[in-house]
Amino acid sequence: MGVSGCGKSTIARLLAKKLDWDFYDADDFHPPENITKMAGGIPLNDSDRAPWLLSLNEMLGANIQAGKHPVLACSALKRIYREELHRENAGLKTVYLKGNCTLVWERISKRQAHYMKPSMLKSQFDTLEEPTDALVVDISLRPDKIIEKIIASFQL
Repeated sequence: MGVSGCGKSTIARLLAKKLDWDFYDADDFHPPENITKMAGGIPLNDSDRAPWLLSLNEMLGANIQAGKHPVLACSALKRIYREELHRENAGLKTVYLKGNCTLVWERISKRQAHYMKPSMLKSQFDTLEEPTDALVVDISLRPDKIIEKIIASFQL
């Protein structure tokens, strides 16, 4: 979890590959109206996110019930969003990819063809409720070091 541009998709994809688990990007679960709104530079509100979070919760639950190990890249910026993802999904663990606004701005400004515009980064940091129950990893580390830290911390 973390703000847009912190490396969620990259790290989750690498972690899933290393562990031979299934990778999911929460962005792929947004309904078209959410993508249109974000592409227009309009931040989502809680009611926009509710059906998206429900579909993510259901996907995680189905994977867990099937004995699989889903790795989800998801902003999950508020505590209530993380609670929704964890609801009835025992055993989920959260990794918070933490970085300062300057570093994230630098990264997000280099993106091509992504609907999340750099101008929306402030709204992400404004919305962010840092977790107290997650593994916190500094995004200034190299991706391989972040993966090592996650695997060691959770003894995967």
